[in-house]
Amino acid sequence: MRTAVFSTKSYDRQFLAPAAQAAGHMLTFLEPRLSPQTAVLAREFPAICSFVNDYVTAEVLEILAAGGTKFVALRCAGFNQIDLEAAGRVGIRVARVPAYSPHAVAEHAIGMMLALNRKFHKAFNRVREGNFALEGLLGFDMHGKTAGVVGTGKIGAIVAQLLACFGCDVLLYDVVQNAECAAVGRYVTLPELWARCDIVTLHCPLTPATEHLIDARSIAAMKPGVMFINTSRGALVDTQAVIDGLKSGRIGYLGLDVYEEEADLFFENLSERVIQDDVFTRLLTFPNVLITAHQAFFTQTALAQIATVTMQNLTAFEQGNELANEVRAVGGKK
Repeated sequence: MRTAVFSTKSYDRQFLAPAAQAAGHMLTFLEPRLSPQTAVLAREFPAICSFVNDYVTAEVLEILAAGGTKFVALRCAGFNQIDLEAAGRVGIRVARVPAYSPHAVAEHAIGMMLALNRKFHKAFNRVREGNFALEGLLGFDMHGKTAGVVGTGKIGAIVAQLLACFGCDVLLYDVVQNAECAAVGRYVTLPELWARCDIVTLHCPLTPATEHLIDARSIAAMKPGVMFINTSRGALVDTQAVIDGLKSGRIGYLGLDVYEEEADLFFENLSERVIQDDVFTRLLTFPNVLITAHQAFFTQTALAQIATVTMQNLTAFEQGNELANEVRAVGGKK
């Protein structure tokens, strides 16, 4: 099936092209992000493939539908960036890649904890400059600390297991409990988790109920000096509240792989430009903040799985088979 692939990078071609050839699909790789201005590039393509920062709004979907597009293959797990109600209205079906490598994201979250705690990034730069002093690099033992995992799906379950291996006392929160997690930790209420944890890590989806889950109120309820990690979705966090928490010392360590206004920043090389986002640049001024550019998923295993499942979704739609990974608006019909 002819498919227009938006937001293409070199690594997308590397993994999607051979998978498409094996599955018999014809991909046209487009560098621009999907937007009302670029949606016309998909005219006469029965399907498009979009990524996490392609905001598939009602306006975009109407343009796609008018051009003959019937299917959106998301090469990501999240789908908060697409207007599913509008997709249903214009007759466009949507499928995602629900799980590509939960280990990749879980391991990245643990890596951020270790880097922030033991200050690997600072030590690396010091040693390269001939500075072997240890002042300012003091860390703590993870063993014996209380760590809270918010969201205990596939990724959160792996994080909980890894934290337990470090000897942490693991507290858990989710609206649906996971028996696998309960074997290594204990489910508690959010207020108890905020109050007791030395480390808090988010692994939940972005929904209306979880938007700005981390705000001034929840931060005020946390232990002074808490380590906070977010590798899930940027809008789970009220960034200004986090900045206030850093300034007050309530947040002692911050690790972010996502940012609520990342669409105009992440996945692009802006090293020769002045970043216009004042909130983001303020984050970069704190010595106890570590930010990565939405790379937690970025492993060979994950990209290969994303390519494979994306092709499976395209094939299922083309052949009229059941779309196992379809996403629809609440109450929508298959």
